[in-house]
Amino acid sequence: MKIQKTSAILAGMVSLLATTCVVGGSITTIDPPRGAAFKDPVTMANISKIPGIVEVNLEAKIAPINVNGVTAKLMTYNGTYPAPTIKVKKGDVLKIHFKNSLPNSGVNAMGENRDLTNLHTHGLHVSPKGKSDNIMLSFKSGDTFNYEYNLSKQPGGNLNWYHPHPHGNSSEQVWGGMAGALEVADETKALAGYETHIMVLKDITLSGSAPAAYTMDDSMHGKEGNVVMVNGKVNPVLNMKPGQVQRWKIVNASNARFYKLSLASHNLQIIGTDGGLLDKPYPQSTILLSPGERIDIMVKASATKGYYKLLSSPYVTDDKSMMSSVSSSQKVTLLTVNVTGKAVVNRTPAKINNKAVRLNAPSGTRTRKITLDMKMMSGMDMMQEATINGIAYSPTKAYTVPSKLNTYEIWEVINDSGMDHPFHQHVNPAQVISITGGDTVYTKFYTTSPAWKDTVIVPKKGRIKLLVPIKDFTGTTMFHCHILEHEEMGMAGLWDIK
Repeated sequence: MKIQKTSAILAGMVSLLATTCVVGGSITTIDPPRGAAFKDPVTMANISKIPGIVEVNLEAKIAPINVNGVTAKLMTYNGTYPAPTIKVKKGDVLKIHFKNSLPNSGVNAMGENRDLTNLHTHGLHVSPKGKSDNIMLSFKSGDTFNYEYNLSKQPGGNLNWYHPHPHGNSSEQVWGGMAGALEVADETKALAGYETHIMVLKDITLSGSAPAAYTMDDSMHGKEGNVVMVNGKVNPVLNMKPGQVQRWKIVNASNARFYKLSLASHNLQIIGTDGGLLDKPYPQSTILLSPGERIDIMVKASATKGYYKLLSSPYVTDDKSMMSSVSSSQKVTLLTVNVTGKAVVNRTPAKINNKAVRLNAPSGTRTRKITLDMKMMSGMDMMQEATINGIAYSPTKAYTVPSKLNTYEIWEVINDSGMDHPFHQHVNPAQVISITGGDTVYTKFYTTSPAWKDTVIVPKKGRIKLLVPIKDFTGTTMFHCHILEHEEMGMAGLWDIK
């Protein structure tokens, strides 16, 4: 009976691929038919009646979710996929009443109990201690906890996201569906009046009705799915009027997939990055987004009516060796824009955020070297561990950076491996001084614009330099590769701010 069921599932997967993929040379084109109307993720209900306090209930649980026509049992927050968007503004106090209703379903491939989880507010400039963004906490099935975040130091106008961060479980839980947007309202009125959408990019592969299990290959390359979605839908259709300008806030919530975004016959104008709004729009023909990165863009619709595809083009992250990633050879239609209706006259603002400037490192700023690497088992074609400065992270052993509050540091992050790694540091965003190797468009934009970043691609066999301000909060937090499987395998370190 099990063999028959498995055969039916495989036959269905082959049928799906045959109808949506056309292989040309080494590039696979995934061009599914136009889907349902685009919808933003649902907004989290604020149960507080007190101005300045945002209070929400957040429950981690298994729930039935429609994934491209298949009812799947995914890991969710509040039973939705993606999770509800939490909306706050600078100066708020965010209170999250968290409940862990994940089942106690045994041990995963990392040897961890699958129900253990916690919460990370990726991108928020908040304390890493106590009830705030404390990823050292973990909760078993049935536990409850009241998180509280003081947003008085948080800049306005950026898109963050939230997801689990328990070492040994984070990759499987994000893969299974636990991710949602966390939007901080603008402090400027320059962008008022534009139609605005949030887009959560996420991929998955199903095995029957469950997220596909991990393999050794997944741990080495990072786990990528065969169903790629925007806000939980395959190729949704977003309507725009001819000449209309819309604002799109996009988060890459995938475990390991890189997205190289372009919109047919359109330019994308970047107005904000991980850490907030820029001084002005920066037109780009393509935008590279690694796992964990966010981008805020303005899009002006063509004057010509018709359908235009938002594509993710192949991004070659390696030399096609055994370290090759799936997204390095795929061209995927993510979303279709339908330019229709009566034309309008919209303009993109020339100036946005006059506080956005590039900083220079103060004289005498200390430079640290942080080396990322992946070690192989002797004589075997499989991964043994991923390391930072030669140490594979574990709860009992980690490379630790001690930093002093109210100082600046230059972090030179060196990639000795054969894959690109998105480097993410918690609590404090940084500015990019330089990037050696990798995508030239990505490098030019982030090394010349006043962008604040908490996640930056370190190219294979390359390096980056970050100017890191250490501000406002003490405590122990982390930095790591945001290909979550690599973080689980040890490419993580501790940041001890005193």
